[in-house]
Amino acid sequence: MRVRVLFFGMLKDVVGHAGEDSEVPEGASLATLFEDYAGRYPRLREIGRSIVIARNREFASPATLLEDGDEVAFLPPVSGGAPAEPGETSPSDPIELTDNGNYFAITRHCIDDRTVRDRLIDGSEGAVVTFEGTVRNNTKGRRTRCLDYECYEPMALKVMAKIGVEIVAEFPIHRIAIVHRLGRLLIGEASVVVIVTAAHRRPAFDAALEGINRLKKLVPIWKKEHFVDGEVWVEGEWDRDVPVAG
Repeated sequence: MRVRVLFFGMLKDVVGHAGEDSEVPEGASLATLFEDYAGRYPRLREIGRSIVIARNREFASPATLLEDGDEVAFLPPVSGGAPAEPGETSPSDPIELTDNGNYFAITRHCIDDRTVRDRLIDGSEGAVVTFEGTVRNNTKGRRTRCLDYECYEPMALKVMAKIGVEIVAEFPIHRIAIVHRLGRLLIGEASVVVIVTAAHRRPAFDAALEGINRLKKLVPIWKKEHFVDGEVWVEGEWDRDVPVAG
């Protein structure tokens, strides 16, 4: 069987490329595939408990059996880059999804939060809460020049929408929008925006906070921080319910 294997974030640096086709035997599992790569790249085994595997753009257990034509992605801890790989959405073509008035998007352009807000407004809201995550000029005193964001785009948009729909069901709010930017961001620019409309302010604040918290632990987005004296992939932490490779 032949499967497509993708690597993101720091894992691209470990294996030296972003993706390849791999031959696997009948009856092979994701664990089998991971062990094959870990044998060739021991660093993968060392950090296996931090790596999550996705099969066909969904989180999957290592015991999951592979089928011919599957797309498998090895995902390092999310932190929310690099230029687009061949076949990915071009910088001039943001990808977006709407669901019952809610809005989710991934873009390489500056985020216009006013335009996003206007998509949600219908006149019935008494509160609109906007959370905007921006690029700061330092990390623990180490001066930052810029950030690069990359993601597993089709899966990231799918997970963002799932988070948004769940939050609308769990909180007494009207609508939610989540937009994340990719590519190189300079100091002060917005990397992510979460906007919530509701009849009252408290659920709007609570839902916006929950939205960004879930995004940070579930959406496959990675961040490389460029300092004046070096660069590093920023490691976050997966949600505890997401199955890991090792």
